[in-house]
Amino acid sequence: MWILFAFGSALFAGLTAILAKCGIRNTDSNVATALRTGVVLVFSWLMVFMVGAQSEIRDISAKVLIFLILSGLSTGISWLCYYRALQTGPASVIVPIDKLSILVTVAFSYIVFHEKLSLKSGTGLLLIVVGTLALLI
Repeated sequence: MWILFAFGSALFAGLTAILAKCGIRNTDSNVATALRTGVVLVFSWLMVFMVGAQSEIRDISAKVLIFLILSGLSTGISWLCYYRALQTGPASVIVPIDKLSILVTVAFSYIVFHEKLSLKSGTGLLLIVVGTLALLI
C-alpha cells in the first residue's frame, strides 16, 4: 500500500509545482508560501479530525515533538526557497534540482539510521543526479 502513497506523492508534488508556478506570476513568493502553508494547515487538521486521531496528540513525547518542529522548520525554509526559485526560474529545471533532496535524504539515512545503499539503489541515485545535472547544461 505504501507504494501507492509514494506514487500519489509524486503525482501531487508534480501538480504542486505547476499550480504554484501559475499562482505566483504576480504574487510575492513569501505571500504565496504563507497562503499555501495556511491551506496545508487547515487540510492537515481536517484530516486529523476526520480519522479521529486528535486524541493521539497528548501521547507525543517531547523528543518527537522537537523532531516534528525541526521538520516543520525545514519544510518551511524549503518552501520559501522553492517558491522564490519558481517565481524567477523555469519549473522544468527547478523541480528536478529540488528533487536532488534525494541525495541529502540518502546521505542522512546512512548517517542517522545506518541504512545501506545497494548497488541497484546507488546506480539509480547516480542516474538521478546525472540526469538532473544534464538538465542544467
